[in-house]
Amino acid sequence: MIADSDSLQLRPISDADQSEVAELIYCSINYWYEVHGRPPIFRGGPSVAEVFYDVYNDLNPGSSVAAVNPHGGRLMGVCFYHPREHHISLGIMAVHPNYFGQGVGRALLTHILDFAEANHYKSVRLTQSALNVESFSLYNTAGFVPRCAFQDMVVEVPATGFAGRGAGLDRVRDARLEDVPAMGALEMEVSGISRVADYRYCIENRRGYWHVSVIEGSGGSIDGFLICCAHPGMTMLGPGVSRTEVDAAALLCRGLDLLRGRAPVVLVPMDKERLVRQLYAWGARNCEMHFCQVRGPMQPFHGVSLPSFLPETA
Repeated sequence: MIADSDSLQLRPISDADQSEVAELIYCSINYWYEVHGRPPIFRGGPSVAEVFYDVYNDLNPGSSVAAVNPHGGRLMGVCFYHPREHHISLGIMAVHPNYFGQGVGRALLTHILDFAEANHYKSVRLTQSALNVESFSLYNTAGFVPRCAFQDMVVEVPATGFAGRGAGLDRVRDARLEDVPAMGALEMEVSGISRVADYRYCIENRRGYWHVSVIEGSGGSIDGFLICCAHPGMTMLGPGVSRTEVDAAALLCRGLDLLRGRAPVVLVPMDKERLVRQLYAWGARNCEMHFCQVRGPMQPFHGVSLPSFLPETA
């Protein structure tokens, strides 16, 4: 047991909790969007949200925390977090609607920030909805600062795909495990972070729904990469980084072509006008906005960063 009080207890999430965690995430996130007049995020039943436990437990077993009602043992809220080489990423946080406004989110966040400080991490990062003022206030009062704004763009990919629609596609290829060191060096250059275990995990693709592309520069260097998730509960392009908007567009074109007949989401930096207009030309529409929120130091982006919610990047 991590913490104990009259109102809640904190403990790690276990395999036995997976179904209840998935149901809580599915219920909590969809409820918030629907009561705010927006369509649900998840469809197909609570089991689609099991992907969060699967992926975070694959990457860092035990890096999760649940708030439990001490009177009956029901899960009140959950949060995943992901220690990386130089920072911690805060993954999806969900509180059951029955416990909104009772300090559950703050207790979960405080636990993770205490973990970061105890383990000498200088930076904690997350991608946070710009529409959710309550969660913005939670993070902002805890010391997080919005550093970059993204527009969530959804693209209806035709059954015929996107092959041949983008410049630079001749330089895009499937990633290989030997690319991992170059991918880490590139993201360190562009974003000031590195996540080599994530790249390796997605390239190995033991779950069967990941794909990783790289774009080559002169002399065979890696000028960008893009991870794609084809899970029905999280069909998304990202995370990815590139040195230029042209390279990012080529990677996105390849990713879209892999998701024929589906409607993936990609988070595009609002200040990358050329990339945004290319997405519009492909029929993209905006569905939400997010902030890159950072507690601690952050290097400004020197290129294009395309974040994701799984694995959380920011």
